Amino acid sequence: MPRYESAPALLEMRGINKTFPGIRALDNVRLTVYPGEVHALMGENGAGKSTLMKILSGAYQADPGGEILLDGKAVVIDGPLAAKELGIAVIYQELSLAPNLTVAENIHAGRELRKGGRRWGLVDRAAMERDCEEVLTRLGASFRPQTRVGELSIAEQQLVEIARAVHTRARILVMDEPTTPLSSRETERLFHLIRQLRAEGLAIIYISHRMAEIYELSDRVSVLRDGSYVGTLGREELSAESLVKMMVGRDISGFYRKQHAPYDPGKSVLSVRDMADNRRVRGCSLELHAGEVLGIAGLVGAGRTELARLIFGAEPRVRGEVAIDGRTLALRTPRDAIDAGLVYLTEDRKRQGLFLDMSVRDNINVSVCDRDARLGILNLARGAARARDAISSLSIRVAHPKINVGSLSGGNQQKVLLSRLLETRPRVLILDEPTRGVDIGAKSEIYRIINELARSGVGIIVISSELPEIIGVADRVLVMREGEIAGELGGHTDRPISQEAIIELATGSRPALDEAA
Repeated sequence: MPRYESAPALLEMRGINKTFPGIRALDNVRLTVYPGEVHALMGENGAGKSTLMKILSGAYQADPGGEILLDGKAVVIDGPLAAKELGIAVIYQELSLAPNLTVAENIHAGRELRKGGRRWGLVDRAAMERDCEEVLTRLGASFRPQTRVGELSIAEQQLVEIARAVHTRARILVMDEPTTPLSSRETERLFHLIRQLRAEGLAIIYISHRMAEIYELSDRVSVLRDGSYVGTLGREELSAESLVKMMVGRDISGFYRKQHAPYDPGKSVLSVRDMADNRRVRGCSLELHAGEVLGIAGLVGAGRTELARLIFGAEPRVRGEVAIDGRTLALRTPRDAIDAGLVYLTEDRKRQGLFLDMSVRDNINVSVCDRDARLGILNLARGAARARDAISSLSIRVAHPKINVGSLSGGNQQKVLLSRLLETRPRVLILDEPTRGVDIGAKSEIYRIINELARSGVGIIVISSELPEIIGVADRVLVMREGEIAGELGGHTDRPISQEAIIELATGSRPALDEAA
């Protein structure tokens, strides 16, 4: 028997149901977690993972009939404060920090220390800064407690979230896709901390779509599908085949496989010459061919997203040229790029891509609604038909096209955003982290779309931090390091695409292309 199972269960959720208007989100779900274990919770987006955790955190109330037990005793979690008092902390995928406050103030939010140790009175900021030093050191943070959160990178802000949760000395810690914004080095630090917390007896519920993380960290894995409990596997039972079958009910073990014909190296669709902003991008050039999938890899901060935004006209450049089909373009704004047939899918769909308070139908049509206008009047029927076609062709799971896109799961939100871009009929498509926070089923749909677009002659650039994804979908890979293109792999080069080759170029342990030539 594993060590953690020698103790009584810390958490038991039994017969949990949750119904929203017209939707049964959870149906008789159960979950058992022991102290000192990392318990992974997996399932496609929309499977019910987040709903179950929101019930555990007090954000939602379950339907009558189920029960939650801590240390074998039934408890009522009627709000987030009740959950915190019971020792339950949640790190959500979406950050909930106050950017205008310091790191120490965010960590102590709602639990501020007062001068003289009194319950009321002036806040003792110096004491709070001293108090959170230890947890920041344990996390390997490079910033100070006095630093304002708004000055930190996304990865550093995620570390503040983790520090805040750890600082409460919670007994149950829920982590929802915690490594999404982290670099490889930061991820390793997080894994080290998780193992340390597990050894101290903390129960960790870990939600991730990344199989490698599940294999490395988890003691057990519970799977939800369509709001129902499918089963739990112990560490010795874990395999890609068993997990995929439980999550989606079908074998998609080969979903990374390229299914488009080799591109024509003589038919350039996009040329970028000497692109630079003199901050994060320094003199990058690339060529994209019709029907080619070009991967761009590199460490966090290497300049991948910055390069994409410069090409798209979303950021000002100090120099550089962009040409489509041999015609040099004057791209001053993203609208100019879209009109020229160049579109960009942002890595941050919620803040920079979607209109969360608008409907699925309106999000799909927003870039092309002018096509439906006659004398300033929109043809709503045409827009509705377009939305229905997009929902069907991209397999978007939605109760109705008029539902707000903000209520959809991450994978379905991503497909809505992608469908909007495809409605512009692009010649060049730049996809920045297209499967971030997306489940396996949605990933397979996105890969299918990429293959279909490549077969139709569209040139596609895929930026991804997941090396298996880059290797699986790309015909060629450009590797960036410190704002420059360090080398090229695959295609018509003599360097095959591999994880080792990408990492060597990204870290500088392998010579750049020009140096090796």
